[in-house]
This record gives sequence, structure tokens and C-alpha cells, in this order.
Amino acid sequence: MFEVLSRSRARLERSVPLGDALLLAQWHNALDRPSYQRPGHHTLSVYLEGGQGTRLVGRAGEPGAPGLHCVLPAEHESHWQVEQPFRFLHLYLSEQAWAERVVRLLDAEPRAHTLEPCIFGSDPALAAWAQAVAGLDWSDASARLHANAWSHQALDRLVLRAARPRARAAAQRPLGGLSTAVRRRVLEHIDAHLDGAQDALTLGRLAALAHLSEFHFARMFRVSMGCSVLGWIIQRRMARAQALLAAGRLPLAQVAMDCGLGSASHLNQLFRQRLGVTPLQYRRFAAA
Repeated sequence: MFEVLSRSRARLERSVPLGDALLLAQWHNALDRPSYQRPGHHTLSVYLEGGQGTRLVGRAGEPGAPGLHCVLPAEHESHWQVEQPFRFLHLYLSEQAWAERVVRLLDAEPRAHTLEPCIFGSDPALAAWAQAVAGLDWSDASARLHANAWSHQALDRLVLRAARPRARAAAQRPLGGLSTAVRRRVLEHIDAHLDGAQDALTLGRLAALAHLSEFHFARMFRVSMGCSVLGWIIQRRMARAQALLAAGRLPLAQVAMDCGLGSASHLNQLFRQRLGVTPLQYRRFAAA
């Protein structure tokens, strides 16, 4: 969807990766006819200013307005008519970020759930989220951490309110994926062995838990979870590191060891790559 708007008349005012596979963007548009066709990621859109001249083609009813939101799922298709200037906020959610959220909140396979589309919905909490995030200086590391935390809260609210099971036919993909029992067994094993002790998270060990060959397990895992085995493990190590940093004053070397990262330097590198801040900056933010 970001790419579609980039090729349209819309003007990107600013954007920032928030970490955790989330991207935030603020746009301005006018006199345009953008079309979205199965973007492959979920999008939460909230109108900041204007919107009264924005309509979904083929849909009767009231136009947009400040504070209203749209939920555009990964498989969404729509065509829009923009007649008047307006400003809006987009939060893009990748497949990996979606997978973590569905497993954590719904204890379900990510590909079996999607978001219910919503056009010009009204939710004071989402409107407040958008105004709060839009009021931040996105170039500031502390502000980005606030935006990350608030965006996770907004997305959790969306999933709990609007996630719905896909039809069985829509959920099926080539190769089938992991069964519910195997998925739970593998994910629980990963969370229990994030320190990496005794090579508990090798592909061979995880494949043995699933009673599959390494090659077949790796393919089944990606089908079910929307990401690679390594991508999921790194995501879970990052989540544990954040929890440990927020909970106490463990030395960074100990936090790194407990998360299977090997050294404080590796921990620092991961945080800079994923969140754009150091572990110490994150600890100060979490303690504030």
C-alpha cells in the first residue's frame, strides 16, 4: 500500500520504521484515485485532517472525516475517489508482526485469521492513538519507542475486536502447514529454550519435535507462521530481551545470555537493527 501511494498523487510527509516489523507513515493527498489490490500486509488508516471529500468507489454512505479509521486487510481490494485535500496516518503490519500477534492473543495459526475490513469506522481510542503518534517527533529515539508501544496497543485492540477466522478454503495453502498440536509444541519449545542452551533451537531439534524432515519442517513452518524459523526465534528473543530490560537491572551481558544472544554487543546490535535504539535507551524508556 505504501508503494501504491508513492506512485499516486499522494505526498509522503514522513515515515519511520517502529521496529517489530511495523512501519508508520503520514500522508497528504488530494484530487486522486488510488486503488489497492491485495497489498500483502494489513493497514490501519486514521484520518488526521479533512477527509470529507474522500469516498470508496461503489460504496454508498457518508465520506471520511477527521478521527475516522479504515482497516485494510492484506487481501483487501478497493478503489477510492479523493476530491479534497486531507491528511492521514498509516500503520503497516507485516506478516511476521501479524503472526506474533495472532499466536499471542488468539492462540491460533496466523493464516487462519484475518482482519475484518472496516471503512470509516469510529473508535475514540484509535483516533486518540493517531493524534498522539502524529504529535511526536519521529526523529527522536524516545518518541519512536512511545510510538511503538502505543501502536502495539492499538493493533492488539484491533485484533481482539475485529479478527475473524478465514473460510477453510481460503486458509488452505499448498503444503498444508503444521497441525495445531505441532505448532503449539514447537512454539512452546522455542519460548522455553531461548537461551540457546544445548543447541535446543537447531532446525534438526525443532524438526524432530514435529516428526518431519528439516527441509519439510522449514517449509511447513513458513506456511503456517508467515516467516522463517530463524525469523520467529529472533523475534521471540527480542521480546524476551525487552521484558527483561523492563523488569529489572540485570547486566546487559546477562540479558544477552538469557536470550541466547551471546554477548552485550550482539544484544546492542539487535536493538539498533529492530528498534533503532540501544538496550540502555530502551531500559530508560521502560522505567519512565
